[in-house]
Amino acid sequence: MTPAHNPALAASLTICASAFVAGTTLLAKALGTDVLGPPLHALQISHGRFVFALLAFVVVTLVMRPKFVRPNVPLHVGRSAFGWGGVTLMFAAAAFIPLSDATAISFLNPVVGMLLAIPFLGERIGKWRALSAVIAFGGAMLLTRPGTGVIELGALLALGSALLLGAELIFIKRLTGGEGPMQILLINNVIGCAIASIVVIFVWAAPTFEQWLALAGIGFLMASAQACFINAMRRADASFVAPFFYATLAFATLYDAAIFGVSPDLTSIIGAGLIIAGAAILVWREAVNRSTS
Repeated sequence: MTPAHNPALAASLTICASAFVAGTTLLAKALGTDVLGPPLHALQISHGRFVFALLAFVVVTLVMRPKFVRPNVPLHVGRSAFGWGGVTLMFAAAAFIPLSDATAISFLNPVVGMLLAIPFLGERIGKWRALSAVIAFGGAMLLTRPGTGVIELGALLALGSALLLGAELIFIKRLTGGEGPMQILLINNVIGCAIASIVVIFVWAAPTFEQWLALAGIGFLMASAQACFINAMRRADASFVAPFFYATLAFATLYDAAIFGVSPDLTSIIGAGLIIAGAAILVWREAVNRSTS
């Protein structure tokens, strides 16, 4: 049964999802530095994210008992591999640069997905889509701070994350055509957990009690964010929901300032503004195209 159209609830759910996503990067930064004990490797942090998120989705599945269909295994494996890589790079970036910078660069995801949809999904790109890509990537390049003489490692990690997560969108678009959201999320976390569990063997270090709590927090926050976002998408058009997700940047900035005392500088503000402007143009054109089709 499809939920009733409810834009106000959809907006509220998306803002909640934004707060949860920003919370995961905050905890990842704490785990990747020495705030809660000896820094943990990004591979171990992403392992915790998938393990605890999987636990949450297993419980939800047992309670809701959604209907499953035969999965497209190759698409799920591709989606999960790119998603795991993107999440891992994002967690690594959070330890090196302000959360606002890492979050802003992550907003390149839809632009990357749009560009990759041209060769892989046969979609066409018009002048407005091209303009959105140029503006967004210009903002990302600004956040790498090339004028300082040394390109920020954290910015490059975040850029790599955006590229991988953008590629993941192609697989998600293919999967949503034939499978339900709960099935996609559960299988994604199963495969992601399997990949993370193998790789983490090489970097495993015994977490402190506080680090265990933070790892669990990342997993449950991510699961909550995904649940909120999916429910928001079911209650309003994607073009309406997407702009509210930019609140993630505001939450990340607030968290970073409150916990780590880090505030964005002028370069960060301009770079983030350009990326959001590029993504906003893309959302606007999608809305226009949908209304005229």
